[in-house]
Amino acid sequence: RRQRQMCIRDRDSLEDAYWVRRAVAGDQEGYRQLFGRYRWRVYRLAYRFLGNAAEAADATQESFIKAFRALGGFERRSTFSTWLMRIVTNTCLDFRRSRASEATVPLSEEMTEVMSESSQPLKRASRPGERMECDELRGALAEALEKLSPEHRAVFVLHTEEGLTYREIAEVLEISEGTVMSRLYHARKNLQGLLKKAGVLERRR
Repeated sequence: RRQRQMCIRDRDSLEDAYWVRRAVAGDQEGYRQLFGRYRWRVYRLAYRFLGNAAEAADATQESFIKAFRALGGFERRSTFSTWLMRIVTNTCLDFRRSRASEATVPLSEEMTEVMSESSQPLKRASRPGERMECDELRGALAEALEKLSPEHRAVFVLHTEEGLTYREIAEVLEISEGTVMSRLYHARKNLQGLLKKAGVLERRR
């Protein structure tokens, strides 16, 4: 499965490179293709960072504007997707620093990996009671995630939501893989602490 995913990524990178060359050459179809290939991924990432649909849409638009204006200087030392995700992440971090209000983000099931070893990973609920418990945990996780530092939140979202490897996250954030692992470790520990404080983990034991 991992090999298949790598093949798909390699193919996507080659296609991206083709459309980047077209766009840099002044072909509007290149820009349209790049936007079409990444608009939902960019919006999804922005929403996970910001937790607000309107802000996520604004961040998406701003990210593409920044990327397309800088496309001529894209040196291809990383893939286009990694380069774009770096722009999106920085744009979202700027949004979070400048806004005054807080928001709550609904989380994917993968977020439940922050549960302690003594707690079972959350599975898809099949009964009404289980669904209520599932919703309660998601809400608690969302609130806890909002309390993480921007640096820890960025690493956690990129790894858990986007499925990026340590190396890819290091490229996006322009930090070392060791720093990625350290921040991810502390992000998980902090989330566990916040969930324990909220009494969520105790109720699931």
